[in-house]
Amino acid sequence: MESESEKLAVMNQFKDAIEALPKDIDVIRSIEVRFNMNPAEAYDIALVSEFDSLEDVNYYAKHPLHVAAGKILAEVKENRACVDYEF
Repeated sequence: MESESEKLAVMNQFKDAIEALPKDIDVIRSIEVRFNMNPAEAYDIALVSEFDSLEDVNYYAKHPLHVAAGKILAEVKENRACVDYEF
């Protein structure tokens, strides 16, 4: 198990990588990564993003830069949950 400082370093690396994506992936309307402040909850990171369509979400999801950003967490994440919804 990694230390809290190692965990935070990986989380920040992921945040930086994700939040840099809009300059290279034009279908992203907005994107941000936030860290959970409540230790009683199960998840550490929330990724909130906006797209014009589900097709844009799928394009983003498969984009090599997004895939590379996801690999930052791949070896350390224990679980993942995702919700896609429309306004």
